Amino acid sequence: MNDSLTFAVPKGRILDEALPVMARAGVVPEEGFHDKANRSLTFATTREDMRLIRVRAFDVATFVAHGAAQMGIVGSDVIEEFDYADLYAPVDLDIGHCHLAVAEPKEGGASIDGASHLRVATKYPNLTRRHFERQGIQAECVKLNGAMEIAPELGLAGRIVDLVSTGTTLRENGLVETSRILDISARLIVNRAALKTDPRVAALVEAFRADAARREAA
Repeated sequence: MNDSLTFAVPKGRILDEALPVMARAGVVPEEGFHDKANRSLTFATTREDMRLIRVRAFDVATFVAHGAAQMGIVGSDVIEEFDYADLYAPVDLDIGHCHLAVAEPKEGGASIDGASHLRVATKYPNLTRRHFERQGIQAECVKLNGAMEIAPELGLAGRIVDLVSTGTTLRENGLVETSRILDISARLIVNRAALKTDPRVAALVEAFRADAARREAA
């Protein structure tokens, strides 16, 4: 496997949309990949020189940035949060659309006018801090990997910053979106060194780019 390409894909919401895009570019996982009961992290593909790894979205970026995987697919939220120097995102795949937003309790949310400090629950501390810094506010970020919506109710933080798609989860937890930080879509990411040294990586980038162009033109 030393000469194999490793392609990293995220667990969760993006993967179902990504699989048809991957297939059109020639990245097709083995049959067992689609078995929901299969907890393996590594999978063969129809290419003898390529394997897939299926990991958490934040880990996709880490594996690719450090060269453990040569390519992958991940949301632009992850790319912006980490800002790895060795990560290149050459293709917007136009899938996995959502946005990153600030939300607060619909009833009882305190105004931030004139505030200099806020406590915010989020999985995105870097993006959150930068957003509030632009308003002259210091954000104390409480790092959570899930269940952000209950943080205000339990008194952990007055606001949250999280991904929003339809807004249903916010409404069901008595929250309302107050500002939009970042529009998000899934991107093809590659390791910069691998792109320069392995022609297979460059060929796959062109395959994904061509597919994106065809879909845009359709």
